[in-house]
Amino acid sequence: MFNQRPFLRPQSQNEEAKEDSKAMRFDFRNNKRNHVFVKFAVCFLLLGLAFRLFSSSSSQFSSDDADASVVVGETLSPPANASPVSGDLPVNENSTVNEIQTSQNATEECDIFTGEWVRDPSGPFYTNESCHHIEAHQNCMKNGRPDSEYLYWRWKPRDCELPRFDPQRFLEFMRNKSWAFIGDSISRNHVQSLLCTLSQVEQAIEVYHDKEYRSRRWHFTFHNFTLSVIWTPFLVKAAIFEDINGVSRADIQLHLDKLDPLWTKQYKNFDYVLIAGGKWFLKTAIYYENDTIKGCHYCPGKNLTELGFDHAYRKALRLIFNFVTTSNHKAYVFFRTTTPDHFENGEWFSGGYCNRTAPFKEGEAELSGVDTTMRNVEFEEFEKAVEIGLGKGVTLKLLDTTHLSLLRPDGHPGVYRQFQPLAEVKNGKAQNDCLHWCLPGPIDSWNELIMNMLSTG
Repeated sequence: MFNQRPFLRPQSQNEEAKEDSKAMRFDFRNNKRNHVFVKFAVCFLLLGLAFRLFSSSSSQFSSDDADASVVVGETLSPPANASPVSGDLPVNENSTVNEIQTSQNATEECDIFTGEWVRDPSGPFYTNESCHHIEAHQNCMKNGRPDSEYLYWRWKPRDCELPRFDPQRFLEFMRNKSWAFIGDSISRNHVQSLLCTLSQVEQAIEVYHDKEYRSRRWHFTFHNFTLSVIWTPFLVKAAIFEDINGVSRADIQLHLDKLDPLWTKQYKNFDYVLIAGGKWFLKTAIYYENDTIKGCHYCPGKNLTELGFDHAYRKALRLIFNFVTTSNHKAYVFFRTTTPDHFENGEWFSGGYCNRTAPFKEGEAELSGVDTTMRNVEFEEFEKAVEIGLGKGVTLKLLDTTHLSLLRPDGHPGVYRQFQPLAEVKNGKAQNDCLHWCLPGPIDSWNELIMNMLSTG
């Protein structure tokens, strides 16, 4: 703020001065002219000062508005003059010009998927107490995880800055639109992260769920935004005989020439979709085409041809991308790459665990052979689909979260997939989850990547 100068009053004249004194008369007239000049100068200075103060106040208001933060867990009342938004991503009043420019440069000038995890003292957008969308198996804080350092890291691309996720701006862009996450339980994990972050601005209302709560739908009433998750772990037609703990009573039957109608019948309803899968293809399965057994993956003793998981995954991706690129409905499609797990000294069913408390640095971890194979298949098939899509007006974006996820062995529930598991740990019966992510946790960064891709796409 500028220091305001006091208003100076001209000194009063002596009206009792004698009229017959020329010197006095001359001084009086001269002083009068000087006083008029002083008044004019002071007024001019005050006008300039008032203008500076007005400009400063306007600037301060804009600055305060840009720095305004939302209280976590609190639902905001909608502004009275809000109106539907469509078309290009709107510039939110809370975003500065520098932030917007940084967002544009992040994708245009660098690879946002190559970088490192850096310390972030500001912490997560939400907690387990401020968000009620967290499933029990990912609610690590509530389940008793004792450390919290894993909450204070943020993904930073190597050659640029990635702006923090802006839930208000995202919801404004999604006004009168719909989005579906289509895939396995990692997609459900991701949609819960997004729900928790958006809840800072508006609480979503659940409007649908299936019997097992695997497929669900929410509606943001004020923004008229619908968010869905469709559980279809293979995205192709499959007969699955597993219980909720992953124990199977029969081999999976996978039809590599038929998409799962659960998602294809709903596809036309969505403006945006995020498709992902992969891990389920590692399971034992019998492969069908034209309703005839063609082979299998990991089925010893069945006298069937071992075709391998990569054969089935490639077939499925080709079918998926063909559907997307030939559909009359032109949705904006993200394809997310495979998510590596961090089991050590075993798998989830053989005593594998994950108890690290800090991220890996570059060069400290490598993708497994299985994940590398899966990733290669994804890139090859995605590139082919992009070429086809370009000629048909279909937008395909690659959400490559594999590498940044590889560097976060500390972000999984581990034994804290269940409430207070120490008793099970002592008797050796505790099961670890080193694939899904704690909420809040590293998966929240995926939303920042999506926001940036929308801003520049």
